[in-house]
Amino acid sequence: MSSNDVETTDSRSPTTDAPSTDAEERADGDDQTELAAQVELLTDENRRLREEYVRARQSQYRATAVGLAAIGVVAALGGLLFPDAREILIALGATGLFGALLTYYLTPSQFVAAEVGERVYTATATNVDAIADELGLREDRVYVPSETATARLYVPQSPEYAIPDDRSGPIVVDDGSRGLLLEATGTELFEEFERALTGDLADRPSVLASQLTDGLVEQFELAQGATADVDAGDGRATIAISDSAFGDADRFDHPIPSFLAVGFAAALERPVTLEVAPGGERADWLVTCRWDVDAESGAEASADDESESDDDAE
Repeated sequence: MSSNDVETTDSRSPTTDAPSTDAEERADGDDQTELAAQVELLTDENRRLREEYVRARQSQYRATAVGLAAIGVVAALGGLLFPDAREILIALGATGLFGALLTYYLTPSQFVAAEVGERVYTATATNVDAIADELGLREDRVYVPSETATARLYVPQSPEYAIPDDRSGPIVVDDGSRGLLLEATGTELFEEFERALTGDLADRPSVLASQLTDGLVEQFELAQGATADVDAGDGRATIAISDSAFGDADRFDHPIPSFLAVGFAAALERPVTLEVAPGGERADWLVTCRWDVDAESGAEASADDESESDDDAE
């Protein structure tokens, strides 16, 4: 082979690699364009689904308003046709029409997905939990009745602690009470729940647990299911939680356990310690609230439990 042949071969090799490089670049560009198109398509689809969800929720409210209005009109017409029942039918008609107006005009125009709230909570919980770890605080979570708020969350540093003064915090440095004293996530939820109650807030643990679980599932929709097991004589209430809307319930001051603990602390007017554990086959999570029971209240609670058991048996 001559030197000219070698030079010719060497000079041609770069030109044969150039088309391959250009093809790869074009392929990468096509892939990126395709991915960008898919992202844009998914973004548009998510936006469309959110709008459809809002419209579906609004249509449910408006259908309810139409139904109430129809009942009101029928009752009012019945009052004209049946003089003997006129007062009752007119009152029913007025109630139906008034309810229809309220339902129609108070229909929410915006809905926040549970995932959004969960992500906001996650960031806050992670930050506060990191601060508690940095301060060397314990895993104990104590919800304390407060004069300035319904209840506050106390995280102690020592296993032998005294409940700090209500005006302390957020960082408590008093001897015997060192730790954090924070506004509880469940405080605002409980205050809203209490405003929506049709009757009085119960002070009997078993009845109170039923009220709180109903609020958790029916009013706030924070869980799909909540079942209470109460031993008032022992100062314990365990609530089995299924399908939490805010993810794992064992995180720092999670809305579900926090709401329950704040409710027990406020209604029973005593500190409540909180424990959260996986529920196994029974449920997703078991939320246990404990409080001190004196002799008098313990006897009354046992009597109440026995009377409820007798009523159930009958």
